[in-house]
Amino acid sequence: MAEYIMAQQNGRTIPEEDTIFGVSTRANKRIAEVGKENVINGTIGALLDDDGNLMVLSSVDETFKSLTPVEYAQYAPIGGTPGFRKAVVKAALKEYKPKSQVCAVASPGGTGALRLAFSNYSQIGDQILTSDWHWGPYGKVAGEIGRSVTSFKLFDKDGHFNAADFQAEVNALAAKQETILIVLNTPAQNPTGYSMTDDDWRKAIEIISAVPKDKKIGLVADTAYIDFAGDEDEARSFLPILEDVPENVMPMLAFSLSKTFTLYGLRCGALIGFARTEEIAEEFVRVCEYSARASWSNCPKAGHSIMERIFNDPDLLARVTAERKEIRDMLLERGRAFEEAAAKEGVPMMPFSGGFFAVIPCDNPTELGLKLEEENIFLIPFGEGLRVSLAAIPIDKCRVVPAAVKKALG
Repeated sequence: MAEYIMAQQNGRTIPEEDTIFGVSTRANKRIAEVGKENVINGTIGALLDDDGNLMVLSSVDETFKSLTPVEYAQYAPIGGTPGFRKAVVKAALKEYKPKSQVCAVASPGGTGALRLAFSNYSQIGDQILTSDWHWGPYGKVAGEIGRSVTSFKLFDKDGHFNAADFQAEVNALAAKQETILIVLNTPAQNPTGYSMTDDDWRKAIEIISAVPKDKKIGLVADTAYIDFAGDEDEARSFLPILEDVPENVMPMLAFSLSKTFTLYGLRCGALIGFARTEEIAEEFVRVCEYSARASWSNCPKAGHSIMERIFNDPDLLARVTAERKEIRDMLLERGRAFEEAAAKEGVPMMPFSGGFFAVIPCDNPTELGLKLEEENIFLIPFGEGLRVSLAAIPIDKCRVVPAAVKKALG
């Protein structure tokens, strides 16, 4: 506690500097010194064009700018406007027709959706299960409310979903906790870009279904990158498998509009629940709205109004979808270029399907990252590897990074 003057640590580990923002700050400083054309900044978790400018869907931008004051200045209901709740379910599920009662509660982005799930489908002191390769803020969100994160090994020795380790960790939690909350970030996982196959999902559901029925299980699919994993309908093929669970399991989606609608700064998302009964659906809404009220009160209304307008106008929705396909295709092309260059240089990658990020596994990633910074290449040390933001790097630079990594490795 000596490092705290007036604030209380409360069991948390709070670094002086966030790793990602620290590397990003150094990248921006270097850009100011030598020019952005001479720097590869692979730190940014947003989709940039080849000139390094943020890509925003023009159809969404125009809709935003046409909002009336009431549509953006008025308080939104705690759980989201009724039109938004319907729209966000349509955005998340697309053509899929669920057999459950589906309910949604608005949140500030996907992070807020995770916070709602953590608060209401785990107990204080619980460990929340996710994969060893995972987005760092999972632990921060859990720790802030008296939980922690534990993990299973995502990949087996052949680079496939490690069902055996998943089973071992699920059973370990079942032996010591009344509730089990599981978060699976797929498709196009952050940081690896891996997408679970339908067979992976079936194995996971089979393991979860074997847990004693007196345990309450929450199963969250963190789908922040779902619309940048490939074909949008194919990326949702796991949804009927997600619903095929016993009565003691509550399936949920953490859905973000940040990437899908390029609304990063509006902090717009939702936790979507698949409830077997009306009573469970009502409970889901009640407890999540309570947590929302106690955490951020309500979300900015602008994002809700934009979503309502898009989903009430078939022509506008078609335009948004077409524009998103264009930028998704560009991102997927970058991913293919990076994979090809890595294979050519003999640089390993963690299993990759698509999305914003890829990972090069390595020893001493912090040391390797600093070496690359000397060559004006900025990547994020992430577990036992370096995370590369394909979303932020032009395709020609995607082809350069693997060779630079190989050189730095010696």
